[in-house]
Amino acid sequence: MMSALNEEGDLLKRILSHGLERPGDEALRCGSASLDWQSLRETVLETAGTFVQAATEGGGRIGLFGATSVELVVAYLAIVAAGGCAVPLPVSAHRDALSGMIADCEPDFVIVHQESEQLAGDVANVPVFALTPGGEFPRSFGRSAPLEHARSCEPHADFNIIYSSGTTGLAKGIVHSHAMRYRQAARSLFGIDQGSTMLLATPLYSNTTLMPLLATLFHGGRVILMPKFDAELYLDLAESERVTHTMLVPVQYQRILDSDGFAKRDLSAFRMKQCTGAPLPAAVKRAAVERWPGRFFEIYGLTEGGCTCILDVSEFPHKAHTVGKPAAGNDIRIIDEDGQFLPAGKRGEIVGRSATMMSGYFRNKAANQAFYWRDGEGTVFHRTGDIGLFDEDGFLVLLDRKKDMIISGGFNIYASDLEEKLLSHPDVAEAAVIAVPSERWGETPLGLVVVKEKAAVDLDQLLEWTNAQLGKMQRLSAIEQRETLPRSNVGKILKQELRRPYWESHV
Repeated sequence: MMSALNEEGDLLKRILSHGLERPGDEALRCGSASLDWQSLRETVLETAGTFVQAATEGGGRIGLFGATSVELVVAYLAIVAAGGCAVPLPVSAHRDALSGMIADCEPDFVIVHQESEQLAGDVANVPVFALTPGGEFPRSFGRSAPLEHARSCEPHADFNIIYSSGTTGLAKGIVHSHAMRYRQAARSLFGIDQGSTMLLATPLYSNTTLMPLLATLFHGGRVILMPKFDAELYLDLAESERVTHTMLVPVQYQRILDSDGFAKRDLSAFRMKQCTGAPLPAAVKRAAVERWPGRFFEIYGLTEGGCTCILDVSEFPHKAHTVGKPAAGNDIRIIDEDGQFLPAGKRGEIVGRSATMMSGYFRNKAANQAFYWRDGEGTVFHRTGDIGLFDEDGFLVLLDRKKDMIISGGFNIYASDLEEKLLSHPDVAEAAVIAVPSERWGETPLGLVVVKEKAAVDLDQLLEWTNAQLGKMQRLSAIEQRETLPRSNVGKILKQELRRPYWESHV
């Protein structure tokens, strides 16, 4: 009988076993391309046969670059089935950042979508092979017989490397082991089974896509991927395909709920909706429960793992201002500047540990030293860089990113407190608060807002209205209106981009 430890190196075997048990059922779809379980198994094993040499004799890492497609999912699974480490690269990255990622991970080669071949070829110092969605896989990197089954790997072996956005400097390669991926996928918490259909609309290189993708395939469910998010198309698919599960980022929930035809849609098949990637306003959480069938979980965590909280908004609507309680097996604490644990009600940095923690940042000793924190007994925790507190009921209140905290005249100002007030105005659709230079205070908070369609807002009146609800030392210095706010691929507002022009001109 296979031990649990050995099973943790056999995630791909478990996924592909559905091809023998339910060969004709649909497993994966993206756009017009679709694979049933038998085709998925055969295509992955055939493609894995071409990767074996690189996986066993080369460095073992193979890059992937391109928009979401069935072919790239097959390649991702095939790399792991061959015993290699998949490295999905962000198509949204600047060419210099992309070049840095490829140089950092040193893949044996990179598989790209045809439209990205020129860019990848220009920045990569390794072979690049192009594929056309809907066409056959390139064979230039070698050919061998299809594998009979996915290779078993050691639980600690590298499964994939996910690169951080790189918006705050050089991107860091987050290494996930087979054990970590297996434990994430095997969880029963989200109610995924063979009758589930998971609809995903974030890029393949994002953990927001990969984690529910692997979990759904593990449990034998069907996955539908959107090549590009569109609120109306999402609703079309959700309704026509009787979607039961989804994982989205906050801006996607906001756009779907704001859709003119949302109320007319039949979404009764939904069992579970998840949101992650960035904080979701409490009002939107409540709307997702009241207007959209099925349970709604907000997931707070890191791609690095080790720190997960879950808020079941359906069960705890009065806690919508929080990100929930620590998930099972997660030890989450609040520490002060001296590394001392803080009691409920006290603000500090959030640290956590669990059975699903990354192996480390790839070849980045300095980043690892900064990220890992040890308590007095030497127990290792992950530093989140987030400021928060636990309320009296054990729910985590997320206050701000440590790096986004504004220090004005010696006082700590949490941008999230100010953003919450701005977002409560009936004409404000999006809001961000950043630190800008101040001769008097060192730095001072500036509000940036996107107003709702057809709304007319007097910024001076909005400033007065907002500051009337804030403490004297919290008040905004000014408010500026923007057409849009820059966001990452998972919907996080890129505050560094917003701050940059103010501080560059100041210098």
